[in-house]
Amino acid sequence: MGPMPAGDGLSESDGGYRMASRTARVMAGMATSYRFTISGPDGKPVTSFAVDQTKKLHFYAIRSDLTGFQHLHPAMAADGTWMAPLGNLQPGKWRLFASFAPDSGSGKGKDFVLSRTLTVAGNASATPLPKAASKVTVDGYTVTVQGELMAGMAHDLTVSFAKNGKPVTDLQPYLDTYAHLTAFHAGDQAFAHLHPQTTVNGDHGGPDLPFHAELPTSGDWRLFLQFRTAGTLHTAALTLHVS
Repeated sequence: MGPMPAGDGLSESDGGYRMASRTARVMAGMATSYRFTISGPDGKPVTSFAVDQTKKLHFYAIRSDLTGFQHLHPAMAADGTWMAPLGNLQPGKWRLFASFAPDSGSGKGKDFVLSRTLTVAGNASATPLPKAASKVTVDGYTVTVQGELMAGMAHDLTVSFAKNGKPVTDLQPYLDTYAHLTAFHAGDQAFAHLHPQTTVNGDHGGPDLPFHAELPTSGDWRLFLQFRTAGTLHTAALTLHVS
């Protein structure tokens, strides 16, 4: 795994690289093909990207109340235009993130996270952020997160998996790891990707997975943990407080 991207991802530009799109507003209740480009310091679309966790670009959508999480891997056309097939988005303000590393130019070897906002038309009502908790159940799996985090400091988190009271040991690889963990800060939607530290070895991951975590800001963060079992991808969400 490469180093964590610097910054919080809340800007459309960084180091001469820019995320651009003609789409700023869409209608609710329908799928959206969101098109965007990543341009380099020369102003031209970047078409050469390094592979990270099996993909050249990771794309995330999150609503302002930290609901509606989507993690996609869009396709890129020859001219550098990316197309992200967003599912049905609920009305409200959304932020769309692109995580990537150029494979040429001045940014080669550097990790970037850029984002743009998107308004989904309609009557929007915010969902209260669930209280901080160390455990959540999804699709019959109990996911437990252990570790105390302090803002701006590197810490280790351990994520444990159980089902029917028994440890889970059949996690399958997903994006070259056994679990993918993304976090968003309550209030401003700042982005963080928590890197796994487990080497993948067949379809028998778990029950405990260590992660390297370095969240820059105190407060509540919403964590989205994606893992695969028996060919099915699961997404567990929980709130973690950082002091």
